[in-house]
This record gives sequence, structure tokens and C-alpha cells, in this order.
Amino acid sequence: MTALPDPDYQAEFYTGVPAKRLFAWVVDSLLITIAAILLVPFTGFVGLFVWPAFYLAVGLAYRVVTIANGSATPGMTMAGIELRSAEGARLDLGQAALHTLAYSVSLAFFPLQLLSIVLMLSTARGQSLPDHLLGTVMLRRRA
Repeated sequence: MTALPDPDYQAEFYTGVPAKRLFAWVVDSLLITIAAILLVPFTGFVGLFVWPAFYLAVGLAYRVVTIANGSATPGMTMAGIELRSAEGARLDLGQAALHTLAYSVSLAFFPLQLLSIVLMLSTARGQSLPDHLLGTVMLRRRA
């Protein structure tokens, strides 16, 4: 049993969430890029030589820390959405780390990313592949 809002009776919690997720992803990607660029000098510029791994590490840290602290990244907050567990609670550090890991894996493999997009656009709760695996859901903050 889940404590999440029923999409049939409380659709306002899910209305427009896929578009808001896209907006949040763009904002977060820009913020991660800026953070990675600003952090490069603190690596003695070694971060430039291992840019993909460095960018991935910054992105992982950004997502885990921000989701664990408020169940949303800054992009999600700007979009007015947040992640919730199957129980309806905000995500803790462990859940944030698992969600970020699952998100990163789905992003790394195009078929998984494509499946994730299809799921967000076609399921009643608009859940991505990581959401389905972990039982999480993205909700509008002020439904």
C-alpha cells in the first residue's frame, strides 16, 4: 500500500510534472556545469584532464546532497516539484543516493533513458525508470 496521492482522484499532484522535470533537468545541468568549472582550480586543474569523471562526480554529489536535504534539487525547487518515497515522505540520504545512482545508470544507457522518458510520459504518476524501481514519485509541491 502506498501513501502517495491517487492519480485518478488527486491528479493535480501530477499535472505538468514531465515538463517540470525537463525544466529542472536543464537548470540542474547548468548548475552542475558551473559548479564543476568553478571547482576545477581546486583540483590543480587536474579536473580538466579527467573532465567526464570529474563532471560525473560533481553531478552525483550535487544531486545526492540536494535531494537528501530537501527532497529536491535546486532545479526541481524552481520547477515546483519534489521527490517523495512510496510512503509519501521526503527522501533521506540513502534513498537520495540510490535514486541518484539509478538515475545516473539510466542516463548512461540510451535504451534505459528512452524507456525512462516513455514511462514519464505514459504512466499515471509520471514516474521515471528509477522511480519505478525505487517506488519514488515526483509531485508538484503546491498541488
